[in-house]
Amino acid sequence: MRFIVVDTADARGSVALFADLDLLSLESHSSDEDYSSWLLPAVRRVLANSSLSLAGLDGYAVCAGPGSFTGIRVGLTTVKAWAEIYSKPIAAVSRLAALTVNGSRANEPFVASYIDARREQVFAALYAQLGGRFEPLGEESVSSLANFVSKVKGEVAGKPVRWVTPDPKMLESLPEWPALAASGHIVELAKPPFAPGLGFLANRKFRQGETTDALSLDANYVRRSDAEAFWKGNQSVLKAWPGNGDKQTDGRSG
Repeated sequence: MRFIVVDTADARGSVALFADLDLLSLESHSSDEDYSSWLLPAVRRVLANSSLSLAGLDGYAVCAGPGSFTGIRVGLTTVKAWAEIYSKPIAAVSRLAALTVNGSRANEPFVASYIDARREQVFAALYAQLGGRFEPLGEESVSSLANFVSKVKGEVAGKPVRWVTPDPKMLESLPEWPALAASGHIVELAKPPFAPGLGFLANRKFRQGETTDALSLDANYVRRSDAEAFWKGNQSVLKAWPGNGDKQTDGRSG
């Protein structure tokens, strides 16, 4: 199974080429260049290293989130176009899930992964090891790290957790971290690029037929954009819109 992985979820993205679990070629996004101008030339270089083409691959894998709205859209739009042109399957992979592959150990009960989401929040998820693989306990979420830590403590019932993240200082700076570390919790740095973990999970999805097509591929933003939240989620704004019969307001009390 030969496939390409596209990760544009944030500035720490990459493009990688795999044959099953073998990493054939990799290029990291290590500059401030926009993905709209970097991605396709990077794909061409990665394919050229193995004398392959998009048409010659068996499928395409993409990091569907969570992460930057703009970055995710670039990656998904690109892979959608390939799948439509060449009629190949798509494996959509979560970056949070891919982090659990990093340093995985037998018999460890829980792994928590998180990524800095800015605005003093994190994208995060908790996983339990079942049958030799990590399965999510609940959905991926966005919240303050302190709230996520509190949720994890309630779920694991005193058992140790391996925290995997590219942003470990966020956890280590919390007041409750020394107590967690003393009780067996560990924090592990996940260094970019994240292609190895994404490729591992993508290969599993291809083998198990857990794929999608161009029409059904969707992003996992976790957090909606400000514009979408404003227009679709803020009922007070809608109620105050002229012509709805309610009193208008400028948002200030009094």
